[in-house]
Amino acid sequence: MRSTNLANSAFVRSRVNVSGLSSSLAFISRSSSTFANAGTVDCSRHNFKRPCAVGDLQKGEKYVNMDYLFCSTMQYAKDLIVFNVSYDIACQWSKNIQERMLKYPDHIRFNCTDKSMTFLVPKFHLPAHISACQITYSHNLIRGMGRTDGEAPERGWANINPVATSTREMGPGTRRDTLDDHFGDFNWKKVTNMGVSLLRKLKVAMPERERHQHDFREFNNTLIAERPEEVSQWRIAVEEWEADMSVTNPFGATTATMTQASVRLSLSQKGADDLKHGVDHSLHSEISPTVLISTGIAIEEEQNRLKRDISALGAHSTDLQRSKIQDRMNALKRKIEQWSQVQLLYMPSASRIRTTRDSSAGAFEEKAHNINLFLPSELKEHTPDAVCDERLCRFEWELRRGQSFDALDDLRRHLLLRTHLYKFKHINIRGQRANTRASAVIGNVERNVLEAADRYRRARNALKNLHETLGKHDWLEVFPILEQAHIRGMSEGEAGQSEGNRTLSWIWKARGVSATGDVLTDALRIEWCKARARANRWTEEVQLLLEEMRRVREFLSWHAAWWDEQADRRVNLLAAEAEGIKGYARRQAALRRRIQHAFTKMWSGFVVSATTATATATETSTSPMLSPV
Repeated sequence: MRSTNLANSAFVRSRVNVSGLSSSLAFISRSSSTFANAGTVDCSRHNFKRPCAVGDLQKGEKYVNMDYLFCSTMQYAKDLIVFNVSYDIACQWSKNIQERMLKYPDHIRFNCTDKSMTFLVPKFHLPAHISACQITYSHNLIRGMGRTDGEAPERGWANINPVATSTREMGPGTRRDTLDDHFGDFNWKKVTNMGVSLLRKLKVAMPERERHQHDFREFNNTLIAERPEEVSQWRIAVEEWEADMSVTNPFGATTATMTQASVRLSLSQKGADDLKHGVDHSLHSEISPTVLISTGIAIEEEQNRLKRDISALGAHSTDLQRSKIQDRMNALKRKIEQWSQVQLLYMPSASRIRTTRDSSAGAFEEKAHNINLFLPSELKEHTPDAVCDERLCRFEWELRRGQSFDALDDLRRHLLLRTHLYKFKHINIRGQRANTRASAVIGNVERNVLEAADRYRRARNALKNLHETLGKHDWLEVFPILEQAHIRGMSEGEAGQSEGNRTLSWIWKARGVSATGDVLTDALRIEWCKARARANRWTEEVQLLLEEMRRVREFLSWHAAWWDEQADRRVNLLAAEAEGIKGYARRQAALRRRIQHAFTKMWSGFVVSATTATATATETSTSPMLSPV
């Protein structure tokens, strides 16, 4: 079957006023640089050139050219019911498609009314679209797409572009025959390489499926434990959208967007709250052990805030700035001295350690923000044989657990705020003045992120020092190590991870993740839907690859039998001609059987293991395996 379309130019010139765009089951692509302006409809999954699917473009990529190519090649797919259509402007192209199809000749007219058509935008092109398009036409979110990216036809131009130096000097007929030969050769190479390509994809898809299913199960179980009713509502909403994409899209945000002014107000209120807790914190004459430890942790927090503020002072700080810092240092020093006096009653060993350190330091006066408080979690770091009341250790353990949860809540909230600010700045902020102000606000949020992360690490380190004394051994699962790579937004992956490959940082799967307000609830719903979609897409990819392997074997078997039939098809030939035709047909049939045998041998072990794993794996996907067409 020819790939090039000879009737394209004449028909298009007679319909120069027709506008619109369409495509199907395949991806419409074009080249307008070295290759002499041509459009094509390809198999989006395997990049095969479809029959009658390549045509010339007279004046750029007009809708009428692509519509005609689409109708032309769809005459060979009239029995198909389901079409997944990918094009870089599918959001516009899919409008009024049936009305445009009625304008084409009867023999190639494509009736969309009795077909199920899903329109998508290729993954590389999608980020250039608005947010509404990104959640409506995404291969990553729509059921049944597997890991198809829709960009395969763009790769085909690299193979055919070098031919342009020859075809630009040819006449129309010779040029089309030459291109048709190259496209046919390209398709044949794809067939012979199908064994290697499908196996390579399956080797990648199997571990990725397990990884993303496990990641989704962890995230899902965490949310179900805290808000089962909402998770159930999310599942119902996303399943309804997968069945009918005209309903509300669950991947879209529903909460009101924060303004930059409200963000500034929130940051100002937080600063005032920190100052209130740091400066106005009072001590009572009668202090219980619980109050002693909680006050010590609060003083530790104040020390760290003071350290950050001192490090933020520039080389040209004013006298007023330095005097404010000095006043805070003096107030903190007095507070530590008062607290240390009460500490003597409960922790005599801390007094001995402090006396030893003071005598060794001599006349050197330690800064207030560098004074060691010697809380129960710190004693054994300085003196391994130090003794501390187990009640104090237990009090600190409970307080440090709460501090860890609070730090994670703050970290998640600031990460959400940072993500919003970056998006707001990218979309709305223009000009140097506005960008400078926006960068200052983002800088404040970044500092809050680092502060929350440091607070979590300090609290976790205290738990690490206390767990042996108290016999606590199950804390590691609740409070993992927080590395820099883990501090990322809910929609951010690790370096080099794309949307379909990214994994969720453990901070978004930890306990308490669902208790941070409406904005986080909305973000959780979206991320839950995306995590589910990632697990489903990789599950579908394994299913599709197994089905494709089966169909490749069936096709090669059928094609071999078809060539056997051709051996005796022609009659009334000379004996030499009949012998030659039979020999050629038998050779082609044997070649297909050898390819089928080689593919079957190559795939055998992996197909069995993948099929077994698919049958026994926990189902996270509601997408059924696509039935054979």
